[in-house]
Amino acid sequence: MNDTGFWIEENVLSGRECDSLAEALSPSPSGRRRAGARNLMSHPRVAEVAHDHRLLRVARRALGEGAVPYRATIFEKSRRSNWLVAWHQDTALPFAARFDSPGWGPWSEKAGVLYAHAPAWALSRVLALRVHLDASTAENGPLRVVPGSHAAGVLSRGEVFRVARLRGHVDCLVPRGGVLAMRPLLIHSSSKASASAPRRVLHVEYACSLDVGGGARLAVA
Repeated sequence: MNDTGFWIEENVLSGRECDSLAEALSPSPSGRRRAGARNLMSHPRVAEVAHDHRLLRVARRALGEGAVPYRATIFEKSRRSNWLVAWHQDTALPFAARFDSPGWGPWSEKAGVLYAHAPAWALSRVLALRVHLDASTAENGPLRVVPGSHAAGVLSRGEVFRVARLRGHVDCLVPRGGVLAMRPLLIHSSSKASASAPRRVLHVEYACSLDVGGGARLAVA
């Protein structure tokens, strides 16, 4: 990965594959809320995509040959399900069991999964791949990132906003079937969508290994 903390790969999935995946994850058959759903690694179609050689190839560019997916979420933004996300970093990781170690925490639980806020060294071993089932445009609330901000480590909320204000941002406009790869400490946000067309993104997170040391193991969720 280059030192900006993110990159875009086009044409990873075909349009037909995007349609198939979007249908498999549509709100009606799964019962999920229209805005999205967590803990999708148990979904057969999601697990298949997460382990697809094309996504693994992208993840391995930053994490090496041992890259393994451990968490998947789908986001669906549209005028009917619209929100904005303030500037932030992703610092929480899911774990199979709780442990006590300096630099980790606080702990929380979401949808039955334990999470701990992680130190920068652990987060440097993680990469998120955002698979765009629809094109991400300037009108449908694209992800905004502050290039290179991941290198500053874990920041306080105030520091995050200060860095975003001083450095400026870029909009990540990704075509349908493309993938945005990003480090979790990359400062990012998104605005509300102004277009009626949906922006559906399958967000899959990968790690160098499920084992993070000291007996701690990432949960697959």
